[in-house]
Amino acid sequence: MQVSHVSRSAAASFDDPSLVSAAGLLPIVALAQKVGLRDLADQWLSVPTDKGANAGLKVSSLVAGMVAGADSIDDMAVLRHGGMGRLFASIYAPSTLGSLLRSFTFGHVRQLDAVASRLLINLAGEAPILPTPTDSGMVFVDVDDTIVEVHGSKKQGAGFGYSGVRGLNALLATVSTETTAPVIIGQRLRKGAAGSPRGAARIVADALKTVTRLPAMNAAPVLLRADSAYYGHATVTAALRAGADVSITARQDPAVKRAIGTIGDDAWTKIQYTDAIYDHDTDTWTSDAEVAEVPFTAFTSKPKKDRVHGRLVVRRIPELNKKKLSQPTLFDTHRFHAFFTTSTLDTVTADQVHRRHAVIEQVNADLKNSALAHLPSGIFAANAAWLVLAVIAFNLTRTAATITGAAPRERDDRHDPPETRHHPRKDRVLRTPHPTPSPRSLALGNRMVTTVCARPRATATLTPLVHPADPARSTTQWNTAGSEARGSDAPTTTRRLRDPAAPHHRRTSVD
Repeated sequence: MQVSHVSRSAAASFDDPSLVSAAGLLPIVALAQKVGLRDLADQWLSVPTDKGANAGLKVSSLVAGMVAGADSIDDMAVLRHGGMGRLFASIYAPSTLGSLLRSFTFGHVRQLDAVASRLLINLAGEAPILPTPTDSGMVFVDVDDTIVEVHGSKKQGAGFGYSGVRGLNALLATVSTETTAPVIIGQRLRKGAAGSPRGAARIVADALKTVTRLPAMNAAPVLLRADSAYYGHATVTAALRAGADVSITARQDPAVKRAIGTIGDDAWTKIQYTDAIYDHDTDTWTSDAEVAEVPFTAFTSKPKKDRVHGRLVVRRIPELNKKKLSQPTLFDTHRFHAFFTTSTLDTVTADQVHRRHAVIEQVNADLKNSALAHLPSGIFAANAAWLVLAVIAFNLTRTAATITGAAPRERDDRHDPPETRHHPRKDRVLRTPHPTPSPRSLALGNRMVTTVCARPRATATLTPLVHPADPARSTTQWNTAGSEARGSDAPTTTRRLRDPAAPHHRRTSVD
């Protein structure tokens, strides 16, 4: 049984030359131009043939399209709608931008990585996205990966990873402080079947090197946070060589379990956790969650010079998922969550700081809800370049929000239903009525730096000319006032003048 009447899909075609669909794009593009996005792309990118010509303008167009909401190459046509051609110059066609992306190789992607890192440094100098930490503050570098779902086995690198979903693996590194939202400092696209720690040591080294180049960050203490997938010798030693401490979740291997077993019952401290209540009389928390620490040496299978000394901070909570047993247990059982750290923070603070590593999940969600909703090309290098451009767009919008004082979004949209895209019939396309009103009467007309339509030229005083065959018909021609002064016997000079409110049709895009 089904509904017999289905409503037709309708969409608004934004082709009015007096309107722009994304007026907020203007300050973002101005910010990108101020921090040198075009100049950096022209300096570092060396894509051959005519596909790589004017690389700075093409990269700027791709980033602007992503900021405007494009998540595929065809969506870059949003830059050519309405009055966009009068606000921006050198707008490239989607086919031209796609040709540039398909000409990328892995080396060109690394060049684009250099553009992204240097642009972040310029953004940090333009706005306080990463202010200088206080004496007790730290800089946090978080590393995590996410699977971007793709469809079709012919897409290069597509495979099934740890999530069981066909896709490509995007490895990200973010940097933040106690008072600022994270920005992306490193990125790398990998094949879908790649393990999480693959290439992590390289991106950690690159990210920590970029941190030292940020304004007023060269002497700040840095803490690398990651989950258990990155608990490995290569990742930990890469962070230590760069001068950073680590806080990485430890896998429950036999060595970790033995260390947890040595913790005494009186060593546990109750912490603020779910359903916790603070007791003001005893100045303690009444909670089921407790933390403790024990000295620990990681990677004991390595030679002594390669072993890492630190401590194991353990959090335990009651086991609520009771297994079906023939008889109840004689004592309470717990679940243990341990992480290895080399920092000097106290036990409770170290646990709180480590749990804030989950902030990177919001970054993953923001990317997937914007430009990284799709990886648009079948070529792996083109998709890798698309990831870097999405990161540049993310950092630009984060900087713009910091300049305007807007708080970062706190709502998590990862579990929202996917947006349904309807394909409207051609006879159902909605358009604005004609004649087009003057831009100064529109909502955005008085707020723009310059009006979208050109200023009408001054003309003589116009009076309507009555058609001789039909006295009731008018407004089809115009006669100058000077012809009436010559009398009715004088030859009448008529001319057709353009209505000042009529739209201009002129394309300024470059194909």
